[in-house]
Amino acid sequence: MELKEQDPEVYGIIKAEEQRQQNGLELIASENFTSKAVMEAMGSCLTNKYSEGLPGARYYGGNEQIDKLEILCQNRALNTFGLDSTEWGVNVQSYSGSTANFSAFTALLEPNDRLMGLNLPSGGHLSHGYYRGDTKVNASAKYFQSLPYDIDPQTGLVDYDDLEKLAKRFRPKLLIAGGSAYPRDWNYQRMRTIADSVGAFLLTDMSHYGGLVASKCLKSPFEYSDVVTTTTHKSLRGPRAALIFFKKSLASRVNFAVFPCVQGGPHNHAIAAVSVQLKEASTKEFTEYSKQVISNAKMLGEILIQKKYKIVTDGTDTHLILWDLRPIGLTGSKLEALCDAVHITVNKNSVHGDRSAFSPGGVRIGTGALTSRGFVEKDFEVVAEFLDRCVQISKEIQSNVGKKLTDFKRALETNTEVHNLAAEVADYSSVFPMPGRIL
Repeated sequence: MELKEQDPEVYGIIKAEEQRQQNGLELIASENFTSKAVMEAMGSCLTNKYSEGLPGARYYGGNEQIDKLEILCQNRALNTFGLDSTEWGVNVQSYSGSTANFSAFTALLEPNDRLMGLNLPSGGHLSHGYYRGDTKVNASAKYFQSLPYDIDPQTGLVDYDDLEKLAKRFRPKLLIAGGSAYPRDWNYQRMRTIADSVGAFLLTDMSHYGGLVASKCLKSPFEYSDVVTTTTHKSLRGPRAALIFFKKSLASRVNFAVFPCVQGGPHNHAIAAVSVQLKEASTKEFTEYSKQVISNAKMLGEILIQKKYKIVTDGTDTHLILWDLRPIGLTGSKLEALCDAVHITVNKNSVHGDRSAFSPGGVRIGTGALTSRGFVEKDFEVVAEFLDRCVQISKEIQSNVGKKLTDFKRALETNTEVHNLAAEVADYSSVFPMPGRIL
């Protein structure tokens, strides 16, 4: 029996979400549209099989095909990033990026060992040891001692000189490169030098820009890193999963950390879907896609700057831009709410100097998803105009109702300009194809 017949309620929710994605502009940097082939793999009979352990060393029988699949995925992962299998290994079993990071930390560190990652308001990620005051926000800060490093507030760029000074005082066992809202490429050679100066491992989390590394649009972290983690659903455009690459000398530590330390059995349907996407990521077409993603992001950033908005670092090298709204008196929460009301999806995001993640001063915008739908530079000129109108409407509403978010959201419901813009956005978006539609 098909889903529509067996569970019309769930089917209806899925169809409604499909319509939201079709008729809206997805600008969240961590989202993308995966292919029908990937979705078919995710929905296959592989979800029925349990396979704790690694190929050739399972705790369950009946894994002949699963072993073939996992080895295929490992080989494709190494090939996609141009890695020598005598120097590098990869674990393809991680459920998500945060799980992959914690598994890597577990492999490299003992409880209470020290780590350093980019601070969340500077563009870092929760799983890189984030804490706020006395609150250990993430398990990586609860089980390890964390000291974040920051960007230069004037340039928005990682302050490598200050990082080096901090590292020599703190002496971490693990140094982390990569972030979730940092729009520039990384100086991995400098990070390696700093790590070596204090005897630390260097881990690069390229979850956001892994697809751009695979396409050689950004520098590769592999020459200088001991471990590299990445999700597979952002710029790689695959399913929700993650990969952990490691120097061969760390193989047993990383594999043991993934299972049995952190996870149970792998999700074989996800591994199949990752395999499908890795094959696509090795093609010329995917490289052209990655180039277009960056071109679109640069175009969007340039137009917003021309409109006198503040873009952190004055642009981007990647798929994302970080828009600082504080100079115009708005919060990320308000612009996100108004964008939602007009079928534009962004996410509120902390910027350097913010004191609260609940009322951050910026929004993060990514171009990966819309590029997957065929958007090019001229389309992002239109997107920029839509975003500018969102800001102008937001400022007008705020001037009328005051600064409370609840009053702001209430005013959206009856605002004529909001309804008119929503119709325009839906009309513009609906003509572009949506990859992966299967129902």
